[in-house]
Amino acid sequence: MKEPRRLDANEAQLTAVAQRLESRHLEPGDYELLKAVIDTVCFLSRVVQQKSTSIQRLLRMIFGARTEKTSTVLQRGTQGPSPSTATGTGQPKRIGHGRRAAAAYWGAPKVAVPHGQLRAGDLCPGCAHGKLYDTRRPAVLLHLHAQPAIAGTVFELEKLRCALCGQLFSATAPAEAGQEKYHANVAPMLAVMRYGYGMPMNRIEQMQQDGGVPLPAGTQWELMQAHARELWPVFEEFQRQAAGADVFYNDDTTARILSLEKQIREAEVPPAGDTKPRTGIFTTGIIATQSQRTFALFFSGGQHAGENLQAVLDRRPADLATPIQMCDGLSRNKPRTAATRMANCNAHGRRGFVAVADAFPQECAHVLETVQQIYMHDEQTRREAMSDEQRLLFHQQHSGPLMVDLKRWMEEKIENKHVEPNGSLGEAMAYMLKHWEPLTLFLRQPGAPLDNNICERALKTSIRHRNNSLFYKTENGAHVGDLFMSLVHTCRLARVNPFDYLATLRRYAHRLRDGPAEWLPWNYQATAAALAGT
Repeated sequence: MKEPRRLDANEAQLTAVAQRLESRHLEPGDYELLKAVIDTVCFLSRVVQQKSTSIQRLLRMIFGARTEKTSTVLQRGTQGPSPSTATGTGQPKRIGHGRRAAAAYWGAPKVAVPHGQLRAGDLCPGCAHGKLYDTRRPAVLLHLHAQPAIAGTVFELEKLRCALCGQLFSATAPAEAGQEKYHANVAPMLAVMRYGYGMPMNRIEQMQQDGGVPLPAGTQWELMQAHARELWPVFEEFQRQAAGADVFYNDDTTARILSLEKQIREAEVPPAGDTKPRTGIFTTGIIATQSQRTFALFFSGGQHAGENLQAVLDRRPADLATPIQMCDGLSRNKPRTAATRMANCNAHGRRGFVAVADAFPQECAHVLETVQQIYMHDEQTRREAMSDEQRLLFHQQHSGPLMVDLKRWMEEKIENKHVEPNGSLGEAMAYMLKHWEPLTLFLRQPGAPLDNNICERALKTSIRHRNNSLFYKTENGAHVGDLFMSLVHTCRLARVNPFDYLATLRRYAHRLRDGPAEWLPWNYQATAAALAGT
């Protein structure tokens, strides 16, 4: 039972269509809307008529599941004692004390406070015999204070006027006043707030206004746009080096670009028989991993994930081996001409069974628990820091038999008519069997991942921006957003402070074009230190 296309219409639009339907004067666009309404009603009717459908399942189909953990889906507790109850006393084991260590506040400046009366080497005032020494473990007192995200200082330069000739004499501006109104780190902070955390510019403007340091949305955009132009050589270097990766993850999410939507609306209707013009707008997320480096790339516009991946692979050196590509089963995720070793997402494969676990608990439990063991094996390979070849051998020995048995079990269920092929459980099995080869690439290819979760997590950055800011106004604005999201998320994957990274690149903006490869998240600090020492 295929879910209908999402209905994007408010109550006023539906009421207007109903009135036109009653008067027998429908407009050209009413057909698509009415068809979507009919499809939705029919879909919900079929779901409700299934006696096994529960309210929980219906809500999950409409709003999505809060979690897809196997124990939660199957409504079971975890096997064996959990860490919180392993004390044997029946009382939950206390995990931590809720406090953060002083080392967690690495962004706070440190102030060394010497003892007021004593020094190392002095006699102990307690016993009067021993000598004091420095323990090298100071007591820590943490003090937090608040300020606007963008703080400001008003320098009032004293002005003296001659009472006789009227000549003015102004005080010299201190060095900390700088030469420009906006410090070099203002644009990086705005970029991280807007594209890293999803804060709209009008909300930042209101926050700054409330804090007494006004920063209009128009000024914010001018600063970030200028900063993006400075960073473009580094973004180009990101794409160039990412093209040589060993594994690519890609996926799409919807986007809104107002100027592009206007172009689509104004496009002429194609003649009869021509293909339907493309109307979708997407943000593609691409994660490229190569050795110890991981790049995150975002592209927004009218192209699908496969087309954007093709553009990246067009930069790939011809002498490199065929890379692995991880995505879900949609055909639009595949590049048109570039060759890849296709791997499909096992998380997507199990999701069909999660959706019908209430209706078919025994069958879904068998599948979900088998996949759970595969993931436990993969987690063990990470804990033991296995190489790609060791990981492959481990999965072949431990996960291979499980996957063979699961495939045979699903085929027997369908062949023996134990499962309705067109039913929800049959469709979930058919999806896994149809994509079995790419789903099990991790059993044949070293380094092949199990799922596309890393890319889906990356796309949350774009989704958060879409949910808060709703849209990009122009394609240029979308390109600026893609650039900053790519740099910020790559920093997060590399465990680098994105604000420090952008602020450092802002200070050395005049050097980026000469050697962009020296200003990547894993080497920019060494490059900046070398320049500071010269």
